[in-house]
Amino acid sequence: MKIITIILALSLVTIGNKLAAQNKMINNTYPETKKGNVVDDYFGTKINDSYQWLENDTAADVTSWVDEQNKLTHNYLAQIPFRVKIKNRLTEIWNYPKYSSPFKEGDYYYFFKNDGLQNQSVLYRQLGINGEHEVFLDPNKLSNDGTSSLASITFSKDHKFCAVGIAQSGSDWNEIFVMNVSNKQKTTDVIKWVKFSGATWYKNGFYYSRYDEPTKGKEYSSANEYMKIYYHELGRPQQDDKLIYEDNAHPLRYFNAGVTEDERYLYINVSEGTSGSEILVRDLTQPNTIFKTLFKGFENNYNIIDNSGDKILVLTDLGATNYRLVLVDPLNPDSKNWKDIIPQGIDLLEGVSTCGGKLFATYLKDASTRLYSFDRNGKNKLEILLPGICTATGISGKKEDKEAFYTFTSFINPGEIYRYDLNNGKSELFRKTDTKFDANGFETKQVFYTSKDGTKVPMFIMHKKGLKLDGNNPTLLYAYGGFNISLTPSFSVSRIMFLEKGGVYVVANLRGGGEYGEDWHKAGMLNKKQNVFDDFIAAAEFLIKEKYTSSDKLAIHGGSNGGLLVGACMTQRPELFKVAIPAVGVLDMLKYHKFTIGWGWAVEYGSSDSKEQFDYLIKYSPLHQVKSGVNYPATMIMTADHDDRVVPAHSFKFAAELQSKQLPTGNPVLIRIDKKAGHGAGKPTSKLIEDATDMWSFVLWNLGVTF
Repeated sequence: MKIITIILALSLVTIGNKLAAQNKMINNTYPETKKGNVVDDYFGTKINDSYQWLENDTAADVTSWVDEQNKLTHNYLAQIPFRVKIKNRLTEIWNYPKYSSPFKEGDYYYFFKNDGLQNQSVLYRQLGINGEHEVFLDPNKLSNDGTSSLASITFSKDHKFCAVGIAQSGSDWNEIFVMNVSNKQKTTDVIKWVKFSGATWYKNGFYYSRYDEPTKGKEYSSANEYMKIYYHELGRPQQDDKLIYEDNAHPLRYFNAGVTEDERYLYINVSEGTSGSEILVRDLTQPNTIFKTLFKGFENNYNIIDNSGDKILVLTDLGATNYRLVLVDPLNPDSKNWKDIIPQGIDLLEGVSTCGGKLFATYLKDASTRLYSFDRNGKNKLEILLPGICTATGISGKKEDKEAFYTFTSFINPGEIYRYDLNNGKSELFRKTDTKFDANGFETKQVFYTSKDGTKVPMFIMHKKGLKLDGNNPTLLYAYGGFNISLTPSFSVSRIMFLEKGGVYVVANLRGGGEYGEDWHKAGMLNKKQNVFDDFIAAAEFLIKEKYTSSDKLAIHGGSNGGLLVGACMTQRPELFKVAIPAVGVLDMLKYHKFTIGWGWAVEYGSSDSKEQFDYLIKYSPLHQVKSGVNYPATMIMTADHDDRVVPAHSFKFAAELQSKQLPTGNPVLIRIDKKAGHGAGKPTSKLIEDATDMWSFVLWNLGVTF
């Protein structure tokens, strides 16, 4: 035993020496990043924007900078001795069949399947539930490298056609084409410059939302304004499409059309950002009617579920921070006339759907799913029992359906699909996923810790059974904390690899999310955003106090708004973390609203155009809180060249600022810029494995973990 201990100690010393030498080499060879003399004036406060030139992502000097940064990062990662082993293990456990729940259109059942390592999942169909399946649409054939992905697919009411939305290289821009369902051939219909919209079928065509064609060369960075709704009639060119709705007085609004299942009502969901909505409605049975404002925005959220005759079912948080389902008469829409169908309860009513003449409600209880069925009047409540801490998809379908399907997943279970009989309310296992790891070797627990202001915050902790709490376990803390988004149990192949190596993976349900309704969300937005960072920091301190890990063994990771979270916390408490991975993050809080659809986040963050909001944004904006001479955590910023949601300029400028101010003898600061990739949606399997390989290689190497 003593010999083994000595060998292990020598091994760790060797790793430490290699790491120190590698970090020293990196810190001495950062690509030179020129500084400009741009100074912005915010209400009398002068702010240097030295790296503004990096915002022009298509410029030659920016392209050259990206290439030099990628070269440095790839050279660093290539020296990690176990990187190939990580990739091989990830590829091995990634390679298992993955299925979606079936859904029925006409006489056919459709489902997605990925054989294991296919870049994009393939859409199959079969005649009857036990019929022989055939390929209906294979997105892998739309590009040579798998970077064309299926963004949406909707079927016409007569099941003769389907509209298919395709995204290229991860961009939010979609192109829609139409397929003839019977022969699987494309028609001549092509719709371009669609964003944040699918096709909503009505009669012999569909509604969709789009922007005007952007300036060439600025497709992925210029602000998107003046969204419009059009109606496309099958067989006609796009230039003949009928303009259904626009609002030239409000260029910074989203508009999306919906039609009730019986095609009686056309409605438009209007929003000015990611929170709050306004609903316009039009009765299609009455000729020559105009849109009427059903719910005035934007203080509350409204979501039309369906109609019951001339009344409309609406899910809302008005008078119910945990949401309720109400029946509204569009001729008398005042809230005093509403009828509660599913009243507000103790737990969050996350969603309601319809199927087979019933209502199906999805609740969250401490960030775990509960499913219930009701009749259309909100009576005869029946729980659909789920196994343990999990996430389940809601049941949805058409009025004539007699069965439906839903999926169950957890942190260590990749998924089970259940078939639900609407007549007797019973579920039976339809399909179970087989994987190449032993799920019985891991455990998940939920704990509640105390944040800075005394708020109790839930957190999921995953690790191998029999974990020793000695403060020496490599740990990765992940969170999001914003936009009313709930982090519920989900399966991740790359997480399994980390757990197999003795890692502890933690998901914290911070304020700003939607886990406990609108009050929880509002407690982490606008001038209360610091609560989110305090919650995250408190989670790290809890893990250290309870001896799951230590600061030298703790990594943090988050994407998008979670990238902001990581950037803010690593600049506020750099000594608390050893490794930081801010991915596709919102990092320049003073200018985020000037790019693509960033203006839509002002309802969540606030805007530097307001003096009051500038005053709190500048206090946590990661780009503006980097200080010279501080040893920041080992950092690998991850972004992509086609990210037109959170433009890569955020990451470019943050990397340049960190590299210029990081302690010369400190941890490495790298940026990894993926090519032909976007914010994350639709990323091919090959790129997902490459991303995970590089991230975990960097994390484990800098935590001093062997593989």
